[in-house]
Amino acid sequence: MGESGEHRPRGGVDYPRDLVEFDEFFPTEESCRRYLERVRWREGFVCRACGCNDEPWRIRRDVLLCRHCRAESRLTAGTILEGTRKPLRLWYRAMWELTSQKYGANALGLQRVLGLGSYTTAWAWLHKLRRAMVRPGRDRLHGCVEVDESYVGGEEPGVRGRETIKKAIVAIAVEVEGDTSIGRIRLRHVPDVSGPSLQGFVADVVDPGASVHTDGWPSYAGLGALGYEHRITVISASPNPAHVLLPAVHRVAALLKRWLLGTLQGAVSVEHLPYYLDEFTFRFNRRTSRARGMLFYRLVEQAVQIDHVTTKVLFRTEVETWGLAGLSRSLIGERRNVGRG
Repeated sequence: MGESGEHRPRGGVDYPRDLVEFDEFFPTEESCRRYLERVRWREGFVCRACGCNDEPWRIRRDVLLCRHCRAESRLTAGTILEGTRKPLRLWYRAMWELTSQKYGANALGLQRVLGLGSYTTAWAWLHKLRRAMVRPGRDRLHGCVEVDESYVGGEEPGVRGRETIKKAIVAIAVEVEGDTSIGRIRLRHVPDVSGPSLQGFVADVVDPGASVHTDGWPSYAGLGALGYEHRITVISASPNPAHVLLPAVHRVAALLKRWLLGTLQGAVSVEHLPYYLDEFTFRFNRRTSRARGMLFYRLVEQAVQIDHVTTKVLFRTEVETWGLAGLSRSLIGERRNVGRG
């Protein structure tokens, strides 16, 4: 299951199907550059200055020269790979590691597998790649969609209901196919559970005309006016618990928390939470894909469409970390400990 509207690449032709083919696809840096060029300009090179799509001259390692206007184009400019001093093959290996593992990768594991000298480099690479996990212009959900919120973070004694002191609120929308099957999902870190936050989330990720199933929280009351068929189930009025009345969205919430605890050990910074949610969404929506190499292809494809962000920007804000069930560790502290170990 994948996102609709995507180009369908062929295994063994457009992407490697296993690690043996990976080595055959990318034996040299030149083969890596050619692959990136082919993915970035699927219909052939297009000059950014004049729009000419003739075969360019390759005047330096990663510089293409337009035959028509002589404008130079850097192969990695305007992508998450811009300015990298590491080999492209190492980046591809990181993408393969991230997409081929069922539950993903963490920075320490990636550092060990790639032999990177710095934990910070591995951490920054993962965050840059997570930014490429959302396809620009992706389709909205349709049909029957369950919507609810979940709270991510450690326990807060004395706090009840939708109140929270420092937990992160994650809005969840899940396509329901048939009676129990789950389709695609969308996740968003929202600041609160007010009408503008929750209705804005639904409007952004669900097609008008869809059937939206929520609980009785008043902030969802305006969905009907936005063009949705709004189905309301008041949890307090039912003898059944919430996870029975809204099973799909609660199943996704449970899987999300399990993934945060298992792969990331519960250490997630608030400012980077949206990108962890993007990774989870990317994996979940492609969970039935039998070709793991296609996930690698999708990540490369989307990486050339995402603007570059520097490592300095990633570390600009102070990291404030919250934990799940008391398992959090400060990312800053973790980086220091790894550096000393």
